[in-house]
Amino acid sequence: MMAAPVSLLLEFGGGAELLFDGIKKHHVTLPIQTEPWDVRHLLTWIRENLLKERPELFIQGESVRPGILVLINDSDWELMGELDYTLQNQDNVVFISTLHGG
Repeated sequence: MMAAPVSLLLEFGGGAELLFDGIKKHHVTLPIQTEPWDVRHLLTWIRENLLKERPELFIQGESVRPGILVLINDSDWELMGELDYTLQNQDNVVFISTLHGG
């Protein structure tokens, strides 16, 4: 059985938007796939489709780099299951960089 398409609002802030052509908000519809979308798969999709430069500043291994705060529908993703959270249609996923150069 195929999962239904998932439409999300992705937001990048705190400097993270600079890795995405300076665009803070992205309305995306993820392609239909056989298994439900989770944050782990979303990060791979973001790297392949949205990330414009320096992926090492956003992705580390299969997760976000330490220092990037992730909120799912205004809740810390640590409370939602992090990489294993199953994305729902109309979810709002926010990535805020707390890393600042000096």
